[in-house]
Amino acid sequence: MVQVGASRLHEESAIDARTDQRLPLTEHPAPLGLGFNPLYSGIEASRVFRRNLDMSDKQRQRSMNVLRPPLAPLTPITDEPPDSAPATLKKRQPTSTEQPGSPISSPTSPSGLDRLLPKNRQRSSLQRSARPSSLFGPLRSLSSKHDENEELPKSASSPSSVRSFANSSVPDLAAGLLIHHGPLPEVGPIFRRRCPYVVLTDAHVIQFKSQNRASEMFPGVPAVDGQPRASTLRHSRLSSSSSTHEFQGSSDGLQSIPLLHVVAVHKLDDGEPYFSIEIAYFNDDTNHASTMTLQIHDPQESDTWITAIRSAASKARSTTSVPFSQDLVEYVARILEQEQDYEPQHFHMFKVVQRSNKSGKRLSTDDLTKLTSKICILAIGMYKMHLVPLPKKTRSASSTSLSDMNGASYGIMSLSSVNLQTFDDSFQLWFRQPFKPSVALHLAALCVNEIAVWLRQAAEFLRPEWTEVPFTWIVPQALNDELLPVPTEDEQDNRAFDRTLTAYCAAYGIDTSTIRYKVNYACEDAPSFELLPISGAGRLRYNSIELLAILRALRYNEFFTTICLSQTGLDPLHAVCDDYGWEHTPWTTRSGEPIDLENQQKASALIQEIRALAVKSKRLRRMDFSDCMSRRASSAGKTPGCGICEALFPLCAKQYTNVDWIILNGITLLDVDIDYIYAAAIEKSAHLRAIEVSKCGLADRSFQAILQALSHQGATLECINFSSNTARLEPLNMREYLNEFSYIRIMDFSNTYRTSGPEPLFDLGTLLSWKLETLDLSRSSLNAETLQVLAEYFKHSQSRVLRHIWLEQCGLTGANVADLLEAMALSPTRDLHLYVDENHLEQGHDRLIAAVSQSLTPLYMTMGMLDYKDENNFRLLVQAWTQNTSTRYLDISKVSLPFEASSKTIAALESMLGNNRTLESLNIAGEQTHLEVTNFGSGLSKALTGLQRNKTLQLLHVEHQRLGMPGANALASILDENKTLLQLHCAGNGFTLQAFTVIVRSLAKNKTLLHLSSMDEDREAAIRKMDQEIDSAREGGVTKVKRTIGSAISSRSSESPQSPKKQYGDKELKGMKEAISASWEFEIAVMQSYLARNQSYQSKINSSLVAHRPRVRKPAPPVTSPDGSNDATPVGEPDRQLEMTNQGGDGVGIEKDGE
Repeated sequence: MVQVGASRLHEESAIDARTDQRLPLTEHPAPLGLGFNPLYSGIEASRVFRRNLDMSDKQRQRSMNVLRPPLAPLTPITDEPPDSAPATLKKRQPTSTEQPGSPISSPTSPSGLDRLLPKNRQRSSLQRSARPSSLFGPLRSLSSKHDENEELPKSASSPSSVRSFANSSVPDLAAGLLIHHGPLPEVGPIFRRRCPYVVLTDAHVIQFKSQNRASEMFPGVPAVDGQPRASTLRHSRLSSSSSTHEFQGSSDGLQSIPLLHVVAVHKLDDGEPYFSIEIAYFNDDTNHASTMTLQIHDPQESDTWITAIRSAASKARSTTSVPFSQDLVEYVARILEQEQDYEPQHFHMFKVVQRSNKSGKRLSTDDLTKLTSKICILAIGMYKMHLVPLPKKTRSASSTSLSDMNGASYGIMSLSSVNLQTFDDSFQLWFRQPFKPSVALHLAALCVNEIAVWLRQAAEFLRPEWTEVPFTWIVPQALNDELLPVPTEDEQDNRAFDRTLTAYCAAYGIDTSTIRYKVNYACEDAPSFELLPISGAGRLRYNSIELLAILRALRYNEFFTTICLSQTGLDPLHAVCDDYGWEHTPWTTRSGEPIDLENQQKASALIQEIRALAVKSKRLRRMDFSDCMSRRASSAGKTPGCGICEALFPLCAKQYTNVDWIILNGITLLDVDIDYIYAAAIEKSAHLRAIEVSKCGLADRSFQAILQALSHQGATLECINFSSNTARLEPLNMREYLNEFSYIRIMDFSNTYRTSGPEPLFDLGTLLSWKLETLDLSRSSLNAETLQVLAEYFKHSQSRVLRHIWLEQCGLTGANVADLLEAMALSPTRDLHLYVDENHLEQGHDRLIAAVSQSLTPLYMTMGMLDYKDENNFRLLVQAWTQNTSTRYLDISKVSLPFEASSKTIAALESMLGNNRTLESLNIAGEQTHLEVTNFGSGLSKALTGLQRNKTLQLLHVEHQRLGMPGANALASILDENKTLLQLHCAGNGFTLQAFTVIVRSLAKNKTLLHLSSMDEDREAAIRKMDQEIDSAREGGVTKVKRTIGSAISSRSSESPQSPKKQYGDKELKGMKEAISASWEFEIAVMQSYLARNQSYQSKINSSLVAHRPRVRKPAPPVTSPDGSNDATPVGEPDRQLEMTNQGGDGVGIEKDGE
């Protein structure tokens, strides 16, 4: 039990603590020798004090021994002092001898002052010490092993120690409320042993030379006769030692520790049993830190001391504000800035003790001093927790990293356990990196509850969507009530996904710039998270740590409905287990239902992370793993197969997840994977919407097994994708299963084989029972019966929900396509996109021309990559499209003609571009590869001028048609006149810098174009061509640059062209290339400024606002020295700032800075 003493109020005048009698201060003059004389040194004055005290001290001991009662194990403190208590002792304020002429206030009693002052003993160490003396001598550890006649260590003479003691007022110590007290074991030589005494008040922990000295100040402490011997003591023995940073002590007088300076009180692990306690304290003003260890043999008394000191220190801190010094706060803040983790709103710092983790046999007093407990600052930043060493005067925090200072940082997201002890201030934190063992931190702090709360709050702020934390939380139950709710995140922040991902990257040491992703809102089951390839890491795939950070950041996220990990490479997590911990293993669903699966703990990291994504989100419906495994799945090892099937399909079978659309395209599936799919698909309760298995290497048996199992999901299945597999389709066997599907929307049997026979691939009744929106039969052999069924299907109104049908490379003729167009001809025009690329449309071409000219085509038509052997047929097709009024989107790109387009064909194209009143999007791009080149020739530039009259076309693709400078002039004239074109894609036409400049300048009058190709391909081609010309003309280290290169560098028409015979050195040639690249960048910036202006017009934003563009350096031609030498370095003009300015409402002006 903690003993609590009576409270005494001390006024300005002295009050006797035992008799409660007021004693006038003027009644007791100062004794002789108490005033400091300038002729005396501090040491000599101290000797006088001790000499004067020697007699009175001995007399006091003789008078008190008669009435000394026996000691109890814990002496209780009563409200009334005992009758045998000695007279009131009043203390004077000690004054440092650094000011020798300063007076000392008179005490209330000469004898009282004599009792406080230590005896005078000769010490050679005091004479040699250069430190300023104090009235009570130097401070020293409570467990000093030095004899009073021995020299003090030199470290005990630090000026900070003297100032610290001088500031402690003795009357203030006596004014405290007595809480607990007890003796320490005897110390010193065998013939001069003494027994220190420790007193705990509501403001200090005080160590006295003896119990009698404590009794003189506090009436609740009984006096004893003489010095007690260890054989007669009834108190439990305590031994004390200190482990300090800058600790000083004294065996004379008293030492006090303000409770406001106490950092932690905790039990010390010194072997079995653990009864020792450690008190750590730190003075923020003097930067003095120390730890005091009390070795106690009685566990009950150890608990009593811990409880008393903790309670008193906590109460003192609660009633008095103890702020950190400004210097210390700035020091810690600079450290966190160096670690890139400082955020004022999320910055907290605490004083803690980092305890040693040594245990074993019971330690002696000497061994206790070797334990490496140290006081440091625990700082919580935005993403990490830091242990910052105490500052030193020789350390510059602004230029020193935390690792160089023997500090440490731990990511909050790597926190695996928090364990708070209820019996002391100690607590343990465990942090663990993936695939590594945990790192344990044994800490202690009086503010342990605050640290735990702020750590929990920081973790929940970084993971606001998580319903349960992935670390063990062992704290008192009352502490959970102090946790504040995390504010709900809005959808603009992707439900804090960026914040969580950044925190995991900080915890795992990942560069966030390497991770790229996008959010797709224009897809089914939107929004969709789509992970993009790694950027700037010198490798093609993410490593295992990066993948874990991404996947764990996606857990519990209720913003994304789809997660797409296509082509990201999940191989680093395949067949890799983390045996060092299971805190991230999903044991329950988001709603708390236990997951009952076999070998859950032994599953690979890939299986556990995919399961966690599926079970911890209620909104997640679709997961795309297309081409995410680059190697073939192997049945060797503990985790056969790809792992994805093992992770997801057991969850679907037991309804642990809402994921019902699983895409496995491009992953080779083994028999074990097929078994997982089959076991889940036969369960009707799985409610699967789609299992896509394109390019999975399915043979006939695997295809049949999956199709049979999926027939049990007929009420919910929406998509079947078996494309690009080696299995052969057997129409008669398929009908039995296909008839079970009532809600199929997407059917993909592209690039598959079928068995020979006259049977159609589908019968008409099956097609009419579906609600098809997409049908893909590309690169599949379609017999006449199948085409007839499709034609009949198009005649029914049930087919009007169809939006896309791919019949690419199916061996169709023009007559076959005409049959389909005639069957689907309905009024109004069918909202359908028909793909008939790479078919033999020249056969039966007349019927196709008739169907197109009669406007039987749907709204969207793609018939690219056609190989015409007769140019006249292509000209007839162009003329038919000129008359067509039903199609808005037309793609006739990559058409191959036997020769360049003739003038008649060019005229037909010009007429189509100028006279068609329906087309809104046209693709007439060519193709330029190593194997094939297709374009219409140089005459296309003339055909493009027809767009000057066009009033409906909004998008034009004309890439890879080798337009050159004539085409650039034609496009410039179009942009001057056309007011409806919104997008122009014209890259890959061999445009030089001059041609690109012509197109860009034409945008000055065009206020409708919103997109123009940046010509990156053309720029690279121009620089590559320049390199080839330089290499071909290089002779003996001197280059003869052609006139075309010289003119390409300069964009100023007023400058004279370079001589064809002009010679340049390698240094100038390098400058030329840089100048050309800079000129391209300049023109691109100009183009972007015009397009931004047009965007403002379209958005009805005031175009007179100035929009600043990035600074670009406009290059200048190479400068040659007057003597004709070619060693001059090319220079550039000053930077130019591009600005959009209003010039009478016409165009954009390019202004120079300062003009």
